[in-house]
Amino acid sequence: MVLSAETIVIRNADVYPVTGAAMMGVTVILQDGKIAEIGAKLLPPKGARIIEGKGLRVYPGMIDSGTELGLSEVSSTRETVDTGEIGEFMPQLRALSAVNPESEHFGVVRVNGITSVMTYPASGGGGGRGGGGSQHISGQAALIHTDGWTWEDMAVDRSAAMHLIFPSLGGRGGRGGGMAPDAILDMIPGAAGAAGFTAAKRTYDAQVAKIVAFFDEARQYQKERAANAPGFKRDLKLEAMIPVLEGKVPLAVSASRASVIHDAIAFAEKQKVKIVILQPRDIAKVGAELKAKNIPVILGRVLALPDTEDSPYDEAFTQPAEAYKAGVKFAFGTFNNEFVRNLPYQAATAVGFGLPYDEALKAVTINAAQIWGHGNEIGSVEKGKVADLIVTTGDPLEITTQVKYLFIKGKEVPLVNKQTRLYEKYMSRQ
Repeated sequence: MVLSAETIVIRNADVYPVTGAAMMGVTVILQDGKIAEIGAKLLPPKGARIIEGKGLRVYPGMIDSGTELGLSEVSSTRETVDTGEIGEFMPQLRALSAVNPESEHFGVVRVNGITSVMTYPASGGGGGRGGGGSQHISGQAALIHTDGWTWEDMAVDRSAAMHLIFPSLGGRGGRGGGMAPDAILDMIPGAAGAAGFTAAKRTYDAQVAKIVAFFDEARQYQKERAANAPGFKRDLKLEAMIPVLEGKVPLAVSASRASVIHDAIAFAEKQKVKIVILQPRDIAKVGAELKAKNIPVILGRVLALPDTEDSPYDEAFTQPAEAYKAGVKFAFGTFNNEFVRNLPYQAATAVGFGLPYDEALKAVTINAAQIWGHGNEIGSVEKGKVADLIVTTGDPLEITTQVKYLFIKGKEVPLVNKQTRLYEKYMSRQ
């Protein structure tokens, strides 16, 4: 039996809904796990717990759209990493069923105001989701809360997206792994470079053809299943593809460079499926196409080094502003558990390089919720929504701001983690 959350009243606080204008000195009532009321001069229900919010701010909990939280604890210790299953096409795998609710990472990110994350079954092989590798479909990514007794309790959406690792010329690209191989090929002069590119293109085309063949097989399976064809046998892998083919679950496509993103868009149009692009690096080149096709993106880390020695120093810093100028809907993902706690500061850095503040805040709240199909439940402070809230001393994108209270589904979650426990332990040493 799941017990309902207690009734909580946050009184006389400044509320920043994200989807509307700020409301100064109002009361927020949390009841049965949801936001029951927001307004001035509200009477607290009998028996409610009251939190004095004068001088404090209320924001929606933040959402990181690219993590492996709950699946990877210590990346260098294989026994603590439950990602990267063997197999080129593994759509039946659900990241959620492998989530460890006791992961120390959850406590760390909650302290910085992160209440929900997308967790992926695999990154496509080390260092960021840039595409390539031997695996093409790694499984179903889950949208989860960062607190819960079990993985079932944590689930917001068990199958928020199917992760497709789109091939890239010459192998993997992506920040964190050095120069992208296709960029290296471009630098090779003469016949050797041409031969290298030809071989890489041949491999790339073969990988794309393999993905197309798998989708065609899944579509044929869908038809036979609907017709209840004689001798029809269920197949777990192909069964898992049906929600994608029906447009109920989007493909989260790892594709970084402009040429690969263009191919991924063409592939999605031909297959008639919805896609979200993960970690695009060439927004300036593909922004118009993404806007025209209404395709959202999940940007990678803003606090990152340039991809190549010839790239501008602020290449990563300016990507969000370029996406905004192009009219592309976007959210932020850190794509490495080490950096999830820095999600608000990724957004803040983008503000310093041209992104409007309001858009930065939306990118870690309502935009993420809408991209993953849950904008009516989480991502903003509105009556009737799930009570995923943070109460802060100031702007949550500022590094000096402290999160005083954090609520997930209307329940206050203690702001403790391994670091705070060690601090208390050694500060109290006699």
